[in-house]
Amino acid sequence: MSNNYFLSVMSAFLLPSVALCQLGAPGGEWPTYGGDLGHTRYSALDQIDSSNFSELEVAWTFDAANFGPSPEYRYQSTPLMINGRVFTTAGSRRAVVSLDAKTGEILWMHSLDEGERGEYAPRQLSGRGLAYWVSEDGSEERVIYVTPGYRMIALDAVTGNPVASFGDNGIVDLKQDADQQIDLITGEIGLHSTPIVAKDVVIVGAAHRTGGNPKSRENVKGYVRGFNVHTGERLWIFHTIPLPGEYGNESWLNESSAYTGNTGVWAQISVDLDLETVYLPVEAATGDYYGAYRPGDNLFSESLVAVDLNTGERKWHYQLVHHGIWDHDIPCAPILADVVIDGQLRKIVAQPTKQAFLYVFDRVSGEPIWPIEERGVELGDVPGEWYSPTQPHPTKPPPYDRQGVSEEDLINFTPELRAKGIEVASWHKMGPIFTPPVVSSIDGPLGTLMAPATGGGTNWPGGAYDPENNMVYVVSNSSVTSLAVVPPYPGQSDMAYIQGSALSGPRTSGGAGSSAGGGRTEFDAAQRARPTSSRGTPPRNLLVDRLPLLKPPYGRLTAIDLRQGEIAWQVPHGQTPDRIANHPALAGLDIPRTGQGASVGTLVTKTLVVAGEAELTSDENGTRRAMLRAYDKSSGVEVGAVELPAPQTGSPMTYMIDEEQYIVIAVSGSGVSGRLVAFKL
Repeated sequence: MSNNYFLSVMSAFLLPSVALCQLGAPGGEWPTYGGDLGHTRYSALDQIDSSNFSELEVAWTFDAANFGPSPEYRYQSTPLMINGRVFTTAGSRRAVVSLDAKTGEILWMHSLDEGERGEYAPRQLSGRGLAYWVSEDGSEERVIYVTPGYRMIALDAVTGNPVASFGDNGIVDLKQDADQQIDLITGEIGLHSTPIVAKDVVIVGAAHRTGGNPKSRENVKGYVRGFNVHTGERLWIFHTIPLPGEYGNESWLNESSAYTGNTGVWAQISVDLDLETVYLPVEAATGDYYGAYRPGDNLFSESLVAVDLNTGERKWHYQLVHHGIWDHDIPCAPILADVVIDGQLRKIVAQPTKQAFLYVFDRVSGEPIWPIEERGVELGDVPGEWYSPTQPHPTKPPPYDRQGVSEEDLINFTPELRAKGIEVASWHKMGPIFTPPVVSSIDGPLGTLMAPATGGGTNWPGGAYDPENNMVYVVSNSSVTSLAVVPPYPGQSDMAYIQGSALSGPRTSGGAGSSAGGGRTEFDAAQRARPTSSRGTPPRNLLVDRLPLLKPPYGRLTAIDLRQGEIAWQVPHGQTPDRIANHPALAGLDIPRTGQGASVGTLVTKTLVVAGEAELTSDENGTRRAMLRAYDKSSGVEVGAVELPAPQTGSPMTYMIDEEQYIVIAVSGSGVSGRLVAFKL
C-alpha cells in the first residue's frame, strides 16, 4: 500500500467539514454506487498504476447465471465493498448477494419471487446495484434495494435477513403511498437504478417502460420520495409533475399535468450532505417523441432539480430541454465537485447528458457557472405538436461529441462510400441539434438524423470526477438514429403518433429489461404490410455496405477541465470493431483506431482513468475478447490493458483489502451470461 494512499485517507479526516462527496471513495472501500454521494467514481488508491496495469490477473469471478429463472445478458451492477464484503444484485429476479471481498465466495443470498407482479415489471433484470447504511455507532448495517416489482427491501448486511422493523417485515411497497392510484400488479412503474441513502433518509426514484411507444397518453407519474431508513416511513414526496397550485404547474397547458405520466428519475441520484441537498436528474414526460397532449414547457421534465434532503422541497431547478420530443432524458448521476474558477472556490454540480453537453451549475444557487443561452430552434410540422421556440445551449464547456448531422459528418473512408452515404442520408432530414422529429414518409424523409442518438452521447453510466486535477471524464457514443413518428397499430396506443418508420411500422418493443406483460406487443402479418416508394428502394437502416453512416470516431473518452470549462483531451475509446477493420472495401487503407459506439462507465484513481470495451474484437491471433483499458489521466495516453471474458456492461469500481488493490467490473453479452470479474496484481 503506497504512502499516497495513506496521505489521501488522512486528508479526508483532517480537512474541515466539506461535503463527503468531494473526497472520493473513502478508506479504500466503495460504499455507494458512485463511490461517494457526489458520484465522483474516484478512489485515491494507486497500487495499480501505469507500470503494472497490464499485469493484472483475475483474482475471482462471480457468475450470476443461476440467480433467476434464466441467465442474464445485460448485467449492469456496480458492486459495493464495505468491511471486507462485496454486495451486489444478480439475476433476472434481482437477488442480493454478499461475497467475500478477497475470494468472491458467497456469504449469503436473498431473493424474492414476485410472481405475476414481477412478470409485468417494466424494468426487470438485476438492476444496477443497491445502497448501504450503517448506524452512527456502527452497531447496525443494512443493504437496501428495489425489486423489479417496485418494492423496497432492507436486509441485515451481516446475515441477509430482512429487517423486521423496516416497513412490513423488511418490505415497503413503493406502489402505495405514492399520491396516485397504481395497480399493484400491472401498474407501469419500477426502478433499474439504485436507491441512495444520505444520513437517515433513503431516496428512491422511478422508471417506466421505454417512452417511444406508450400505450396511453395517460401514465403513472414518476414521483421521487424520501423514506426513513430505520422504519421505512415516507418522509416526503416531490412531484416531478407539479400538482395544481404547486410551482411549475402553469407550464402544463390545457390541464395536461392531470393525466400525463413518466417524468421519473430513473438515473442515479446525488446528495450534498453539508448542504442537505438532493440532486434529481429528471427524465422526459409521456411520450418521448410526441408531446401534443402535454402542451407547454412541462416542468420538471428533463430538468435538474435540487430538493431539500429532509423535506423534499424544491430549492432550485434548471430545465435542460423545454417540452422534450427527442428522448433527451437526463440519464445519469449529477457530479458534485468543489472547484476554483476565476479565483473563487465554487461548489458546483456538473451534469453529463445524452446531448453531449456538460451543464455546470453552482449547486447552492442553481446559477449556471458559464452562460447558458436560449437559442432559437426549428419548429416542426407534426400534426397537433406543440413546439418550444428556443432551447438552452451551454457556452462552456463545448460539446464533447458531435451534435446534429450534416454532410460533413458522413462516412468518408473512400469517395465511393461517401457517395453511398450521401444517398442513404438523402432519404432523411439533416440539421443541427434539436432538429425536430418528422412524420415518417416512404418517399422521404424517413426520419430526422439525430446525433447523438437517442441513447446518447452519455447514457446511464455517466461520468467520473478527479478532485485532484478537477477533470470530469466521460465516455460518449457517437452514433446516429433516425427519429420519426407514425400512427400506431389499431389498439396499440391512444396517442395519434408514436415512434416508428414508414418502412418498418410503429415500434412494438418495450426496451431493455421490459417484460412481455409490460413490453412487446405482437401484431399479425397483415398489419405489417409496408407501402412502396415512388422514389425507389429506401435504405432499410443507417448503414453503408454494413459500415456506419457517420465517419469515426464512434466512441470517445473525453477529459473536461472544470476550472476552465474546456476540453483537456479526447481520444477514441475501444479497438476498431472487426466489421470495420476487416471490411473488404477498406482493405489497404490506414484506418486509425475508431473507438466503439457504446455507453460504458469510467473509474478514476490516483493516476489512471479506467474503462472497458462494449464489444468483442479480435487480437493478432484471431481470439475474440473485450479489453479493460487504462489511460493516463493527465494526457489520455493508453498505458495498459487486460482481457475481459465479455464486454463491459457495468461500471468498474476498486477497493483495497489486506494491502491488495482490486478492480471489479460486471461483464455480459456476446454469449456470456452476467458475471463479476475481480482483478488484482
